[in-house]
Amino acid sequence: MLDWEAIYATRAKRMGASEIRELLKLLDQPDIISFAGGIPDPALFPAADFQKAYSDILGSSEAGQALQYSVSEGYPRLREWIVQRMNARGINADIGNIFITSGSQQALDYLGKLLLSPGDTALVQWPTYLGALQAFNAYEPRYDRLDLSRNTAPEDYANAASEAGSRVKFAYLSADFANPTGECLTPMEREKLLDIADALDIAVIEDAAYRALRYDGERQQTLLAMDCARSGGIENTRTLYCGSFSKTLSPGLRVGWVCAARPVIRRLVLAKQAADLHSPTINQMAVARVAEAGFDAQAEKIIAVYRERRDAMLDSLARHMPDGVSWTRPQGGMFVWVTLPEHIDSAALLKESLKEAKVAFVPGNAFFADGSGKNHLRLSFSCSAPAAIDEGMRRLGALIGSELAAAA
Repeated sequence: MLDWEAIYATRAKRMGASEIRELLKLLDQPDIISFAGGIPDPALFPAADFQKAYSDILGSSEAGQALQYSVSEGYPRLREWIVQRMNARGINADIGNIFITSGSQQALDYLGKLLLSPGDTALVQWPTYLGALQAFNAYEPRYDRLDLSRNTAPEDYANAASEAGSRVKFAYLSADFANPTGECLTPMEREKLLDIADALDIAVIEDAAYRALRYDGERQQTLLAMDCARSGGIENTRTLYCGSFSKTLSPGLRVGWVCAARPVIRRLVLAKQAADLHSPTINQMAVARVAEAGFDAQAEKIIAVYRERRDAMLDSLARHMPDGVSWTRPQGGMFVWVTLPEHIDSAALLKESLKEAKVAFVPGNAFFADGSGKNHLRLSFSCSAPAAIDEGMRRLGALIGSELAAAA
């Protein structure tokens, strides 16, 4: 029998299973209250709108185009709609600055492939999105902690990379409602990030997957819009904006995009030609029609529901969590980040929770590039009704309380 391990590329050792993907299997177990999957509520999908869109497309003269090979850049009508949205956000883009991907996750993979050589440094937050680490890991980088709340000088990042025989290539983060913390960068932190990127002469990958899901607070400028204003236009920017329809219209259709300067878009197109030629044309056509007909109304609908669930989770945490436990208070997105006393390992707590409390969550260490953060956990409120949220927090709070009492 062939020894597969002996012939795998070195990058294969950096590929690990997603803890979140594994936990999603629990959604099918009726006795488990799951706050694990950061997924939208399927009851809120505009299914009737998509049914009409697909029917109209396949019943029209566009059917052949919808079922045929297409250009790697993406369906022009959809790209034009995205251009209008980006322009409204202060980003002077045109269709040549837009590239369609199979979800923003594919964008992260392509950007890792494009920017990272083995040993290069990526700056990421501690914690950061697990899917980004998985996408980048295949290209064998080293990671350094991007902490905009500290006075870390740009040369400190450069020197740390140099001492490891590396160079910094990009900073990756979500400026709005980050996964897993739900937190946003302040305007000052956004400016600081761009200052660091300018000083190091590196790219900035802005993951905007949750930006449309704001429930309260003042909307902030995107990093790309700020970069455009600072640099004089999108062709002079270093920010790569990754957008998605997964959290608003449908994750299953796998439609995302990158908005960036043309030289980067041209390289991304080459990566897609080599990987999968193009994203499914019919899906792009359907998303374009549904977005044109009522994207804002769809966003308002889901925001109202998710705001209620966010409020229910924050209220339940306040009532049921024991002293010594703290959490974030997000203004949008899908997540609350919980910090436990340092001696509690959330991975061990999860095993106990699934057995005793029948509550699922994601252990915090999955979101740290160095595997730290064991006393944190992520809760998602997007798919649970307020009553289920309250019951889940009651059970989880009681379990954590018993852990604390046992350690006292």
